[in-house]
Amino acid sequence: MISVHHAGPKHLRLGFVKAEGLDTTIYPNEFELRLEGLLQSRREGLSEQEDSWRQSVRDILRNATYKPTGRGKPASEYLIRASAEDKFPRINAPVDVCNYISLYSLLPVSLWDLDKASSSVYTVRLGLEGEGYEFNTVGQRIGLKDLVVGCTVTENFPDGVPIVNPVKDSMDTKTSESTRRIGAIIYARTEDGPLESLESVCDLFCDLLSMCGLESKAASCIVLPGSTVRI
Repeated sequence: MISVHHAGPKHLRLGFVKAEGLDTTIYPNEFELRLEGLLQSRREGLSEQEDSWRQSVRDILRNATYKPTGRGKPASEYLIRASAEDKFPRINAPVDVCNYISLYSLLPVSLWDLDKASSSVYTVRLGLEGEGYEFNTVGQRIGLKDLVVGCTVTENFPDGVPIVNPVKDSMDTKTSESTRRIGAIIYARTEDGPLESLESVCDLFCDLLSMCGLESKAASCIVLPGSTVRI
């Protein structure tokens, strides 16, 4: 059982997804065709409605001193640009599914290895002064002050230790070939936009992850501001 507490801003909803029994080398049926169709659509550019939604999603990150500009924009915008430049990243099955979901919904999504995180309790809040972590193999760090962050909660760290955010996730909990269990957060506005509802995006995410392994299972829930959900 995993517990997720939403202590973040009131304009943010969370879609939480967990999956177990994964094989990082097994992809969902016809995933390549599905992905290529989406990439082709994104290469043709966003519709007016979609672009308006993309811009409004930035407001999820606009808290106190944090401004979603430059390299601080949601990771979903990086994927839009990467698809237009034929540079869409390919990592492993769960991560590629995660990136597909983000590009499809135009919402930022974080994903982490539950076993590396070593916790069954998580909280989402705003980053504190001085918090940060390394996000790539060359040791670059991202400062987290006032950025929405997902944290592991333990007895020693009741306020949580940040491991993910809508821009860059921590190297400490990224997936590897040995990953079998993952957690993921879809960062969404309180209202649905012109695309799919948050519930339907979570359902699609689960459907695809459930095909990433012969014994894989996935489940999801919506976490509202101020609430705690166990799944």
